[in-house]
Order: sequence, then C-alpha cells, then structure tokens
Amino acid sequence: MGSEARKRSREKLREQREKEKRAAKRNRTLIVVGAAVAVVVLVVGIGYAILNSDRSDGYDGPIAAQTLQDDGSVVMAEEGVSAPVVEVYADYQCPACRQFELLNGDVLKEQAAEGNAVVHFRPVSIFAQQPTPISSNSLRAGAAARAAADHGVFVDYNDTLFENQPAEGREGFSVSDLKEWFRETDATDDQAGEFDERIDAEDAVVTEFTEDFLPALTADATEQIGEANIGTMVLTDLIAWGADNGHDPSFLEGTYTGEIIDATGTAYTRYSGENEFRGTPSVYINGELLDNNTAMTARGLTEAIASAGDGEVDTRPMGEDDGGEAE
Repeated sequence: MGSEARKRSREKLREQREKEKRAAKRNRTLIVVGAAVAVVVLVVGIGYAILNSDRSDGYDGPIAAQTLQDDGSVVMAEEGVSAPVVEVYADYQCPACRQFELLNGDVLKEQAAEGNAVVHFRPVSIFAQQPTPISSNSLRAGAAARAAADHGVFVDYNDTLFENQPAEGREGFSVSDLKEWFRETDATDDQAGEFDERIDAEDAVVTEFTEDFLPALTADATEQIGEANIGTMVLTDLIAWGADNGHDPSFLEGTYTGEIIDATGTAYTRYSGENEFRGTPSVYINGELLDNNTAMTARGLTEAIASAGDGEVDTRPMGEDDGGEAE
C-alpha cells in the first residue's frame, strides 16, 4: 500500500471513530434526557395521584341552613350546633380559591350538614386594585354572590361562580351570565327579577369604581403621598384618604360592591402575627390560620376540623338586634 493510500485509510479510520464518538455522545444524551423526562412524568403522576387521593369523594346530601350575616358574609350550619368555626376567605377571580373549592367545597358541605363544623363564608376582593378586567371580574362576582345570599341560594351560586371562573386577564362574569346562573338555582321568578335589578345596579357601580374613581384616586395619591406610601395602605384606607382629598366615595354606600371592599379591608386588619391575612384562599379554624398543606387537602381539612374545639361566630344574623331577637 502506497503512502497516499495509507493516508486515505488513516483519514477514513479517523472519520469513522469521530462518527462513533458523536453517536455515543448522542446516545448518552438521549438516555439522560429520557431519564429526566421519566422522572418528571413520575413526579407529575405522583403529584396528580396524591392530589386526587386527597380530593373529596363528592357530597350529594342536604345543605345545612344558610344564614346571611350583618356584614354580608354567610354562615352554613345546622341550627343550634356547637362546633369548630371554619372561616373561608375567597376571591372569585382567584385561581387558588377555585382549586380550594374543587378540593374541599363538598367537604365543607358535608361537615356542616353532619354538625361537625360551622362554615363561615367570607367573600373578599383582593384584586379590586388590579387593572380591569381582573378587578371588575372580582368585584362583580363578589357583589353577585352577595345578592344571591339575599335569596338563600348563596352556596349553590358560590359553586357556580367558581365553576365558571374566567382566566386571569380575560373578561368574565358578565351581567347576562350572572343572571342566567341565578335562574339555575331554586330561586323564584320574583326573586330572579329582584336579583336582575341588583346586578344591573352593581355593574354600574363596579364600572364607575374600576374605570373612573380608582384610577383618578390612585394617580392623585401617587402624586401627593407617593407610591411607597400607597403600597402600605389597604384599599379602604386609600379610599378614606381620597374622601379627605376631593374623591367622593359616596356612590359606594349601600352597595354590595362597597360591602365587599369593606370586608376585604376588615380581613387585612382583623388578624395579626402568624394569623395575619395575606391573601386568598385563607382558611381559619376558630381564628387560627391553616397552612396550605392542611387547607388544600380534603384529609388535612377534615382532620383539622375533627381536632378543633367548638368556636364562636363573630357576626350576627342579618336583621337581628343587639338583644338577639329577630326583627
């Protein structure tokens, strides 16, 4: 074999070895990637299995009595029962709240119906200061739930709102949908007419608040007291500041939109320390905040209720005077 032939042979051998190295490297990469994908699939699968293992089996039994409270919240409990008080703070635009409802909505109904818990629903709007449509979705749904409570169908309507929660950033909870969903409850035609009137009125309030009042108030406050100071204020405090500085909030008086805003401000100031209200969903048993691992699983919530003592509701039924007699 001549020198040129030997040279070409060596080149071919070198090229072959390079191809084999590249192929081996690709195979190693595919093995690693495949293993990583398998681990991810396994982890996701385990997580999904755990999540579903902690999901309620469903509850189709009777619903405990629903009692509208003087602050617009709703208590679901058997009459005269003494049991742990489970307070649920939720925003209808909050995705985590929807997840809580899917996981534990039936748990709460069953626990209340069996006399094991007094469930205190406290709708709020933590998104009221966000841009539209997030803010308007949140407030409009909260006002609609409050209107449904007037007619004794809060629990069913609460479920429907979460089932139809719009994706964040997308407009939802339209007036027409809110009215249609109410008609899917056990409400009468007369109640539906009253509900419709209320929803139309609240929708106008929500529009004025989110599109006119709040933007003007925020811009003025930013100029006068600074964005940093605004960041330390709850919305009710900002509105109070505005009332003293040329921004009249009287259009909120007597509205369910204003009631939801007030309820949110109260939540932020009611608790302190480890029990401080920071967002939704927040679940308290006898005034103590549950951690997410407990609140967001059926087993965790059920066990927390079972291990708690009797509590007291800190509100009064709507229409009840100081002496406890119904008007």
